[in-house]
Amino acid sequence: MKKKVLSLLAVSALATLVLTGCGSKEKEEASGEKGGNGTVEVVAKGFQHDFWKAVQSGAKKAAKEEGVTMNFVGPKDETAIAEQLEMLNNAINKKPSAIALAALDTEAELDAIDSAKSKDIPIIGFDSGVPGAPEGAVKATASTDNKKAGAIAAEKLYQAMEERVDGEPMRIGVVSQEVNSLSISERTGGFIEKMTTLLESNEKVGKGKVAVTGHDKYKNKVAEKDAVAIIELRVPAEVTDAAGKTEASALLEKKDLMAIYGSNEYGAKSIINADEGLGGRIGSDKDKILAVGFDSGALQQDAIRNGKFLGSVTQNPVKIGYEAVKLAVQASKGEKVADIDTGVEWYTKDNIDDKDIQELLYD
Repeated sequence: MKKKVLSLLAVSALATLVLTGCGSKEKEEASGEKGGNGTVEVVAKGFQHDFWKAVQSGAKKAAKEEGVTMNFVGPKDETAIAEQLEMLNNAINKKPSAIALAALDTEAELDAIDSAKSKDIPIIGFDSGVPGAPEGAVKATASTDNKKAGAIAAEKLYQAMEERVDGEPMRIGVVSQEVNSLSISERTGGFIEKMTTLLESNEKVGKGKVAVTGHDKYKNKVAEKDAVAIIELRVPAEVTDAAGKTEASALLEKKDLMAIYGSNEYGAKSIINADEGLGGRIGSDKDKILAVGFDSGALQQDAIRNGKFLGSVTQNPVKIGYEAVKLAVQASKGEKVADIDTGVEWYTKDNIDDKDIQELLYD
């Protein structure tokens, strides 16, 4: 009897070891890449969104090439500042070779960043980076030049608008998720700045005849009553589908609206949802409102395929993750590193199915 009990205990212990091993492997495969030449902790702004999954795939590729262990984490969404801070502190406590960070709120994470610096753990920024970090704490950043990307959206939209500009009062709408994060604020600002320049260069509008309204951060000194063209920015009070749809609807309902831009996936989705509620006001026909977007997403891709949107700007999330880990490895070796612009692409119904574009899109 005693031998039988001992035998059962041994089998149970073996089963526990097997199950534990399987569980660890699953976690490792879900979060990173294992190697033996150092460790890179990657702390993203989120993890539930397909964009961040694409970033992770690029990070995994770089980690495999470099032979380093990589752990990729992110909070439940991009408002969970306290959760990201806890993840950053956990990463620092592991004493990795380097950390790649896309900060939700640099000010809230200053103590943690100082701690990493005091422990000689180099930080690499990615995506929106770590704006306002202490000097020397962030060695380099792998990110989109969002101001330039916003300008590309303005150029593409203006090309379609130009023949419609006739000197009569007109309005261009902008829907932005918020105006605080560096990435979205630069896409918004880059669009507004470039669109203003393009409109002022048109003799049917003229210099000093473009008013920017809707938010004090971007508002200029031109009054609406004195303007030929108005660029109106709408920002929801909260980041919900309903709030975004309300702001987009407020623009689409205006009779002088000629064109509209969504500065990220949320903004574009808000425009599409609002348009459906209004019976279909956007499109490329002469009696329709011209629309462009930023990022990807199933709704936005469908809007481009069916001609609702002229096109959208997409980042290269795979390259963002890839270059962030590459820079982190270089920095951990004491090598000199510099910022990398990971680039963007303009996609339309004509090239959306091209292999090079499909690799950058996500649902």
